[in-house]
Amino acid sequence: MKRTIITVVGKDTVGIIAKVCTYLANNRVNILDISQTIIQDYFNMMMIVDTGESQKEFDVISDELGQIGTEIGVIIKCQREEIFDSMHRI
Repeated sequence: MKRTIITVVGKDTVGIIAKVCTYLANNRVNILDISQTIIQDYFNMMMIVDTGESQKEFDVISDELGQIGTEIGVIIKCQREEIFDSMHRI
């Protein structure tokens, strides 16, 4: 299993979750956990996904999701789980 943390942040608009989830499904990336909130007009989503079945490398997935974010007006970031854990360890 190759776990990745995906965060999506920006002004709320229709279709953010649909765009991100459609991309993930089309690239055989399995969503393991997902949390999203909207505070006033701001959208925030965090996902833990498994990229182990995807034919695409991490960097390609990260770049393509970043481009989708630009197209829909949000910031999408991907981090490998081990790097995320190291950055947030106390």
